[in-house]
Amino acid sequence: MLDKKIIKTAFKKSIPIMCSYLFIAFAYGLMMKKAGFAWYVAFFISFFVYTGAFQFVLIPFLTSHVSLLTLAITALLMNSRQTFYSLTFIHDFKKMGIKKWYMIHTLTDETYAVNCTLDEDNKDAVMFYVALFSRIYWLFGTIVGSVAGSLIPIDLKGIDFCMTALFVIIFMDQWTQTKDHFPALSGVIIAFICLLIFSSQQFMLPSLIIVSLLLLLNQGKETKNG
Repeated sequence: MLDKKIIKTAFKKSIPIMCSYLFIAFAYGLMMKKAGFAWYVAFFISFFVYTGAFQFVLIPFLTSHVSLLTLAITALLMNSRQTFYSLTFIHDFKKMGIKKWYMIHTLTDETYAVNCTLDEDNKDAVMFYVALFSRIYWLFGTIVGSVAGSLIPIDLKGIDFCMTALFVIIFMDQWTQTKDHFPALSGVIIAFICLLIFSSQQFMLPSLIIVSLLLLLNQGKETKNG
């Protein structure tokens, strides 16, 4: 039987994600419709791909008919950070049985940020429902945006900036919720250095690898000192 308290807690935790996902997914659905794709195409991409930033990049890729190899490499580079995210919750996911596969598939920047703040007794259950609610928000926003795109004439100039705005909000939220700003500062500095060394299309993966190694070393040092 579903625990109403757990579901209520998960819903409250997912409200910030809802506020962002509905608008961003709406923008995505709108852009997909303006690119000439039916609402169900946008829906199924959101259902199976479910990675906001890459979905926006995917739109011009689909209209320009790029190769599958290009799609695969771009997807790997843009979404490799989820691999590092999952390492944080590897023990939590193991406890969730078959649900762990769903958790791995639905782990996003936003759910990761929320999961890092959870300290409830039923953390694994709350994490599951946060992921479930978040995916529902994204799918719903996608459908509404796609339908609206066929009914309302809207100027799309600058609408793709909403994804950047979301990342900025997540960064600010994490900054205010913790006193340890080493991860945030190291991420910004390393990303900037890699951006100067590599191109804007290739800096993400080396940045993530370097930052992850740096954080692992720092955590090991803290554990040893503790």
